[in-house]
Amino acid sequence: MKYLIASLALALPLFLQAQGKLPSVTVQTMDGKKVNTSTWSNNGKPIIVNFWATWCAPCKRELAVIADKYEDWQAKTGVKLIAVSIDDARTMNRVAPYVNGQDWEYDVYLDPNGDLKRALNVNNVPHTFLIDGKGNIVYQHNNYEPGDENVLFEQVKKAAGK
Repeated sequence: MKYLIASLALALPLFLQAQGKLPSVTVQTMDGKKVNTSTWSNNGKPIIVNFWATWCAPCKRELAVIADKYEDWQAKTGVKLIAVSIDDARTMNRVAPYVNGQDWEYDVYLDPNGDLKRALNVNNVPHTFLIDGKGNIVYQHNNYEPGDENVLFEQVKKAAGK
C-alpha cells in the first residue's frame, strides 16, 4: 500500500501537468523571426510539440523514427509536429545545418532562452507534448526508447478521435 501511495504521489504531478494549455511564449524560427506560440494551430487537429537538442542523441533518434512514419500519421490523423530546439546561444548555430540534412517535414523553432521550456517545466530532453484540437495538453512523455513512437501515435489517434 505504501508503494501504491508513493507511486500515485509521483504520478499525480505528471497527470496535473498534462492537463492545461500551451503557454503563450515567444520563440523564433530558424531564420530568427519571433513567433508567439499562441499562433500555433492545426485546424482543430492534434499537434505534437517535441523538445530536442542537437547534442541529444535520443532526441535525434526519436525525431528520425517519427520522420519515417510522419506522412502516414498525417494522412490518418492530420497531426502536425513542431520540433522545438532548446539549443542555447553556444549551440543554436548547429540547428539549421542539422535540420537541413534531415528529411524532416516538421516545423522547427528555437527556444534559445528556454522560455517555453521553463513555462512547460521541461527538465530534460527529449520531452514530447500532445495537444488536442482544442489546445489542451492531453499527453506528455519524457525521454525516448524504441517503441515510444507507437505509444505516441496511439495517443494521437485518441486525440484525433480515430
